[in-house]
This record gives sequence, structure tokens and C-alpha cells, in this order.
Amino acid sequence: MFKNKLKILVFPCGSEIGLEIYRSLTCEKNIELIGGNSINDHGRFVYKNYEGNIPFIYDSNFINFLGKFVNERKIDMIYPTMDEVISILKQNEENLGCKVIGPDIYYAQICNSKTKTYEYLRDSVKVPEIYPTVEKINDFPVFIKPDKGYGSRKTLKANSKDEVIYWLKKNNESEMIILEFLSGKEYTVDCFSNYKNELMFCGARTRNRILNGISVNTKEYLKRIEEINDIAKKINKILKLNGAWFFQLKENGKGDLVLLEVASRLGGSSGLFRAKGINFALLTIYDARGYDIKILKNDFIVEMDRALDNKYELNIKYDTVYLDLDDSLIIDEQLNTELIKFLYQCINKKIKIVLITKHRNNLKETLKKKRLTQVFDQVIHIDENDEKANYIDNKNSIFIDDSFSERIKIINKIEIPVFGIDAVSCLIN
Repeated sequence: MFKNKLKILVFPCGSEIGLEIYRSLTCEKNIELIGGNSINDHGRFVYKNYEGNIPFIYDSNFINFLGKFVNERKIDMIYPTMDEVISILKQNEENLGCKVIGPDIYYAQICNSKTKTYEYLRDSVKVPEIYPTVEKINDFPVFIKPDKGYGSRKTLKANSKDEVIYWLKKNNESEMIILEFLSGKEYTVDCFSNYKNELMFCGARTRNRILNGISVNTKEYLKRIEEINDIAKKINKILKLNGAWFFQLKENGKGDLVLLEVASRLGGSSGLFRAKGINFALLTIYDARGYDIKILKNDFIVEMDRALDNKYELNIKYDTVYLDLDDSLIIDEQLNTELIKFLYQCINKKIKIVLITKHRNNLKETLKKKRLTQVFDQVIHIDENDEKANYIDNKNSIFIDDSFSERIKIINKIEIPVFGIDAVSCLIN
């Protein structure tokens, strides 16, 4: 699709949006991802090409630093992952010297403010009632949230005027808004619009479990999709967004769908639809390049559940891996796919793989049956009473075995790092 490999800076890269962009684009052969951050977070463990010293967005040197970085690294596009970052980068797009992925600055700034969003859309879609002052509140509970921001940060359900006053004093009152409380179910609607302002995809999902404002269990929702699609068309017509964007709805006490917010970026849990063929990040890049695209959507229902993930950085170097077969690479007649993944990582890095096994059956037949005949650089088949430590003479190596007794013999005699099967994930990067 692209004549030359595109260099894309994802900033900030460690947010849930930045991590979803990585998952969406990391296997694209014509895209080189560079992760950028102002603080070192999970992004540095994920992005192989990483810059963690970018100034904060309100730093006076931010645009100057980023412009030089773009020029030195020959960045083709910047993919911002937060609403405020989109507004600032789009405002300075000419000074940066590369394309910033996002809508026109005018619409980006509207989406960055809930009050502006409600003002522009209230004649077309149902928006929550805003109470300008505490004295104007005529019904409790109410919901207090920042005018700018995302997730559940600094939000509160207040049941009395005293609670409202307390929360406003605790936070910057001028940055907060007081809204009617919506008691019903909440939905996120992931959308894609092309550069011609045509709404090409609209998919709703439930927010079944929320953690720190992020939907960690979400499922495609079809019951009111025609009504939701109509809302999406109205928003798209007025705000003229392009690429991936989303909005959130919540039911009021009557069951009406009320708009909570619109964001001019992809959602952190929009990966639900990636399983169905909708790669929002890639489609957005194609659209930003001016390509005409088509949407492919598989016809099945997806539920996505998310949990904390771990990445590790070990201060060891090795050029050889020694590993066991039974109960390590093969467990209960099944291949250990986690260990297989690590072995192919070693193959990519040209790290030697040596199998040391006391396998009691026909080893050649077992390896053939499990399609492992081409994985190892060397296979050492030893007697049951022999010691694996006798066959390891490379200090620049590691050893993997399910057996604690084997591992302790190796670490005592050879003094190399040893790993149980439970620790293989620590080696994958």
C-alpha cells in the first residue's frame, strides 16, 4: 500500500490507546512504530523503538523538541493518543513538519470539551442537563466531572449540595461541570469516518466492567443499533470527524440514550472490533494518507475481557538456550505454546537452541509427531541416570526445565540463569 516504510511516532505510547495502536500496527510490514513518552511507563517495555525523554505537552520546549525529533528521525506521522495532545499537536502541525493524525483542530477542540460538545450537538441528539451553579440543582443525585479529561478521573456521584460543594472545592471548580445523574446502562460506540466525512462503520459495545475508567469487559451490542447508528450519523454530520473516533451513551431513568462525550480518537477497548476485521488504527492511517478504503466485518459476536499484563526486562545476555522436553516443552501430550513462542523469538535473534532430554520413548518419532524436528540447533538425548549439567559448557547461556532438582544442579555447577516453566513469560519481549 505504501511506497516507502512509514515511520509513525505514537505519543504518549504507554496509555491504553497507545498500547492498542501497538497491537494493531506492530505486524504491519510497511510501518515502523516509534513509541514516545514524557514519563517512563509500560510503553518502554512494549515499543522496541522508544524515546522516553519528550517534554510534557505544557512545557515551553515541547513543540521545539518534537519538531527536531521529527526531523532527525525522519518521522512521517505522529499518532497522538490523548484528547488534549491531539488538540495541541494539531494546532502546531505546520511547525512539527509532519502529518498529525486527527481531525481539523476546530473539531478536535470541540471534542476536547464536554460543554462545547453538548453545545454543538444539543439540537440534534439528547445531552445531559448541566447545572451552572450549585443553587440551580433541582434534583439529586448529580454527577460531577471535569469538562476536559477522560475515564473516571475526578468524577463523583453527589447526593447533596454539601457533597457538591466539597468536591468542587477539592478540585479546580472552574474545570468541573455538574450534570444530571444518568442511572441506566452505558455504551461505547466505536466509529470510523473517511476523509470525505462519510460514516463507514459504527459498532456499539457494552461497558460491563470498568477499572479506572477503562472498560475491561466489553461485548458487542446490537439491540438498539439502528437508533445508535442514527445518533452516530448526526454527530458525524456536525463534527466532521475523520479516521477512528468514538462516543459514549448512557440511559437515563426513562431508558433514553443520552450522550456523555465524543472523542476524536480510537477507544482503548476498540480492539474488540479488531477481532472482527476492523483495525481502526490502520484504517485511520490509510485515511490520513488519502486512500479510499473498504470495511471488512466478520459476522460473529465478540466479547473481550482485559486484565493487567506483565512485561519484563532482565539484565542478562545469552547466546544459547538449553531446555528440557517432557513436562516442559510437551506437557500432557500438548505443546507448551508459551515456550514455543520464546523459542521462535530465539530463532529470530539467532540464539542457539539445544534440547537436552531423558525422553524414554522414540525421540525422533516424538519430535516428528509434534513438528519439532527443525526447531533445535542440537539435540542431546541422555540416559535417565545421566546429568544434564555434564553437557553444558557455555557460560553465556540459560537453562529451562520444569524440574527443580535439575535447575538447582545447573545453577550450582554451571552458574548460569535457570528458569522454571512458570517463568518463561519473563523471557518473552
